[in-house]
Amino acid sequence: MTQQPPNIPQARARIEGMKRQFEQKRQIEESLSGIRKKIGVYSGKGGVGKTTVAVNIAATLSQQGHKVGVLDVDIDCPNIVRALNISDQPLIGDNKKMIPPERFGIKVMSMAFFQENQDEAIIWRGPMIHNAINQMLQSTSWGDLDYLIIDLPPGTSDAPLTVMQVLTMDGFVVVTTPQELAKIDAKRSINMVRKLQISVLGVVENMSGEFFGTGAGSDIASELDIDFLGNISMRPEYKDMSRPTSLISDEVLSEYRAISEKMIATLRDQ
Repeated sequence: MTQQPPNIPQARARIEGMKRQFEQKRQIEESLSGIRKKIGVYSGKGGVGKTTVAVNIAATLSQQGHKVGVLDVDIDCPNIVRALNISDQPLIGDNKKMIPPERFGIKVMSMAFFQENQDEAIIWRGPMIHNAINQMLQSTSWGDLDYLIIDLPPGTSDAPLTVMQVLTMDGFVVVTTPQELAKIDAKRSINMVRKLQISVLGVVENMSGEFFGTGAGSDIASELDIDFLGNISMRPEYKDMSRPTSLISDEVLSEYRAISEKMIATLRDQ
């Protein structure tokens, strides 16, 4: 029996891998086919309030009458469920796909639903993160949405890169705080998005005010020639975790309305 050259099995394995990737992407696009716009909320570092911004953008859009969902793909620290005080679990539909629970008019899917103990750390390597994100994207039935807000992990490693490569995104909102280190990391995240040829809708400066200062967001926008979407001030109302702060405070709602309007205008002009 003639032995096959070693490169033939390797070539077949590569072809099979490409077929699997193509099928995964097809299933993901089918699951997301009813969504008009997919917007990532992203930051170069943790602790800048990315999840808070994602939740309040979603709540503001929902309050304005849009159909909105939030997808939490922050594998290490999924906080959307806690931020929205969701107690319901996803249901399984007739098509065997998960139906996201809804709160404040926002449909939500998160890795937190699959943690037995929310205080435990999820310690996964790159391939496991990739597979988990793909599985969640394939298995969720969102229905028709105007906007899906995607809360990404911070940084420029495997998890955000997987989402950017797997999903056809319409744009990113980048979150910074006024501090110099946050500004540097925000610029890194913007450059990563640009390398993947995805639109940056603009930058938001969170925690702006007398404690941490102000100006980093507008500086980034000027230096990198992107839109400055607005400042979000530090306010005591954020201590109330019963619902998104934009639904508690008219001042906060006004800030997020201005941000959302600029974001939507940029999407419209693309």
